[in-house]
Amino acid sequence: MTACAEGALKIIDGKARLIGETYCDGLGTCLGECPQGAIDMIEREADVFDEEATASHLHHREEPPCACPGSMIRELRPPVAMTGKAAGEASPPSQLQNWPVQLMLMPVTAPYLSGADVVIAADCVPCAFGDFQRRFVKDRVLIIACPKLDNAAFYVDKLTEMFAKNDIRSLEVPFMEVPCCGGLVRIVQTAMEQAGKKIPATFTKIAVHGQLLL
Repeated sequence: MTACAEGALKIIDGKARLIGETYCDGLGTCLGECPQGAIDMIEREADVFDEEATASHLHHREEPPCACPGSMIRELRPPVAMTGKAAGEASPPSQLQNWPVQLMLMPVTAPYLSGADVVIAADCVPCAFGDFQRRFVKDRVLIIACPKLDNAAFYVDKLTEMFAKNDIRSLEVPFMEVPCCGGLVRIVQTAMEQAGKKIPATFTKIAVHGQLLL
């Protein structure tokens, strides 16, 4: 069930059920996820996938999309150094202070948002920028999102509500230099306008080779 990002599946009476054909985009990510092999593919007439209805469905659900133990709200303090398998191998302590980090999964009233300095990063940024944890995550709440592959309209609505309901102290938005990633800047700016909030915000562009561009 957790493989369905559109929320078309729900556990009812102990079984995963399709709750609406219009919420299913037909991608089939659920097929390879069932550990019991209980999902079969059949061909028949079905209602057409409705992206707007799906966005509304996800927005009004009481539980976050893909609700599962892995998306449970957590505050991660203090940072702990992780020791590797090889003798003497250790990594720097993680600076992450919150879970979940994906915008689709994060509740708009997560307790760690109140009075927080927040980073909303394009999800490719940590792959390109080597000092991501120290530069962007330390002492901040982290949110990641993809403006190209995720539902931008849904994210505008969700961030609008998030900004309106929380006293967020500051924002930093690291995004990649590729054109599509500029969508994250527009999403955040539009949400602030709709929420009627003037949150101090910094927009930081990252090159694909990892340099800070602005």
